[in-house]
Amino acid sequence: MSYWKGKARANKDDFDDLNPIITYRHLLSNNLGVRDPLRVIALCDSDAFYAACEQVRLGIDPALPLVVQQWDSLIAVNYPARKYGISRMDKIRDAKKRCPDLVVVHVATFKEGEAEPGYWENPDTLTHKVSLDHYRRESMKVIQMFKDGLPSGEIEKASIDEAFIDFTRPVREELLKRFPHLATVPPDAPNGIDSPLPPPPPILWEGLGTVVPVHPPKESSRRSSPVAEDVNGVNSTEAKPSNTEFEVDEEGVAESDDSTTWHDVALSIAAELMLRIREEIRAKLGYTTSAGLARNKFLAKLTASYKKPMNQVDHPAKRRDSELSEADAIPEGTYIIRFLGGKLGKALAEEYDVSTVGDLLTINLEEMQRKFGEDSIWVYEILRGIDRSEVKEKPAVTKSMLASKNLPRPITNASQGYHWIRVLAAELALRLNEAREDNTALWPKTIVLHIRQGYETFRSKQTPFPFTKNVTVDVIASFGDKLWKELVGTGSSTPFKITNVQLSFSGIGTMESGQRRIEGFLPSRPSSEAQSTSEPGPAASKPPSTLKRKRSPSDAVEARRTSNQSDNSPDAGNAKGGVERDVRHSFLCEKCGERIWLGGSDAARDGDADGGHLLAAALDDAIREDALAALRLEHADFHFAQELAAAADEDVPKRVIRPVDRPAPTGKKKKKQKTGDGGIAKFFSKK
Repeated sequence: MSYWKGKARANKDDFDDLNPIITYRHLLSNNLGVRDPLRVIALCDSDAFYAACEQVRLGIDPALPLVVQQWDSLIAVNYPARKYGISRMDKIRDAKKRCPDLVVVHVATFKEGEAEPGYWENPDTLTHKVSLDHYRRESMKVIQMFKDGLPSGEIEKASIDEAFIDFTRPVREELLKRFPHLATVPPDAPNGIDSPLPPPPPILWEGLGTVVPVHPPKESSRRSSPVAEDVNGVNSTEAKPSNTEFEVDEEGVAESDDSTTWHDVALSIAAELMLRIREEIRAKLGYTTSAGLARNKFLAKLTASYKKPMNQVDHPAKRRDSELSEADAIPEGTYIIRFLGGKLGKALAEEYDVSTVGDLLTINLEEMQRKFGEDSIWVYEILRGIDRSEVKEKPAVTKSMLASKNLPRPITNASQGYHWIRVLAAELALRLNEAREDNTALWPKTIVLHIRQGYETFRSKQTPFPFTKNVTVDVIASFGDKLWKELVGTGSSTPFKITNVQLSFSGIGTMESGQRRIEGFLPSRPSSEAQSTSEPGPAASKPPSTLKRKRSPSDAVEARRTSNQSDNSPDAGNAKGGVERDVRHSFLCEKCGERIWLGGSDAARDGDADGGHLLAAALDDAIREDALAALRLEHADFHFAQELAAAADEDVPKRVIRPVDRPAPTGKKKKKQKTGDGGIAKFFSKK
């Protein structure tokens, strides 16, 4: 996203913050924005993630060539297999010809009748659906390790195997620990807090990864530049030949190099933190990663794909302007730079007849704005390695969940759809239950069914999805079947060929406590225990001791006091079977003087043991208080409704808060409005 907004024209003076003099104000400020000169952003990318997940799951030697298969194609190839020339574009039969010892793992799939995906021997695309849930779970483990290792950092999940990390705040904290004298502005500072920081110490980059040299070799080929590779659309997840990489600056910045800045120091600290987290991920989870560290997200993305696998690249801020100008000629028919394609990229190439990225650097900003408007500002920035987009952590709770299936054989009969409804329902049930493990109040508002015929637009139907304590495949499939009947029908009178079916949840959010039913307040009990409470006999005359907390003396006093006050009340008698109620599960209404009990209105007032005190006795203190609070509010609303009815006109009969067969007569006819002068004349009195 460009920093610029609106249609104001930019000029070169707007980019003066790219190489500022770093002052005490920059270091001590709490406002760490995208223009912060000490900003450090990293992109960490898991190496051949899907293949690594299967290698770890199966306990296979990482040195063995392994691919992950989806039907007849490959979706992941580990680095040992790439040495045989195998890529994700290959078919499985061609990959096996190139490497006879290739380990092939088919991705897990859902099939009807199974609540969870499995690794079946011969999955069939006509009956099974691919599941990526295992990779999604492992991805969340990696993200959690980033969060645990950098509590003050910002983590943005970019994809299932990538994450942006904002090191700015944790690096600032570490910088002040290592150089405590920078925390105080010297009294003799010429400009106070706006005075420049003292010269930084020398930096030794050895052991901190590969440092992109500030002055790259002039004989470097187009393939030797990480930016040139990204410019020409090469897949960043593919391995790069080692003989085409930059020379490693192992000596780091020399002590005599007066161009070293405090941003270089911040970058070196971030490199230490990144190395530590990457090593923890490898040791605990078994996954290797590659990382790129730079001033912004754009450069971090480019450098992360430069030297893979299992490495990291540090990109000094002063390397930014010269980097893109070193790219060699761009082959005809390819885009000028990654993400710059379509009409704008083609228009720029044709307008200025450019063949290198460096050629575009010679174009004046005003000239570019005059011909291409506001969009040219983003191009101007990206060509110079400028990216002011923020690293923003995405919410843990997604607003929707989608299960989709492209059908190799179209559905031509309505009855064929129910099989896929159950397969999709199994995936949704698994994902929703996993999400509710961390947040039990999570629930979707709506379930939606989408279908598509060929390349036509999707048609859909939706219905509310009410709260259910236990989310099962059957529950979700029942709603899906209903939507299927409404959308497709039950017969085959209308010809159709459905090629895609999707079942999704929308409006996922956290429910408030008041939205739960009474069973939501009750802890689950073993079926044997529940059965023993309902069997007739002596044991049924008293609830099990495990369901009732031992009463304190103060509780006993309150119980006797309340019992004496309500001996004559309608619900003062013992429950059926001679069971005494616990007054802690009720409250006394001050308006009507009636004691209101938990456990269902009818059962509680009638003294039914199963419906009243037994359910209430199962509540612990905290949940009981929540239930009582909700009950008080409901009872107060009842009295409020009665007061509103009593406040009606005296001539109108008193309303009864219950359904009636026919409306009661009012006893008074409406007055006819007088016909006369209307408009503004009615505001003037007659003389």
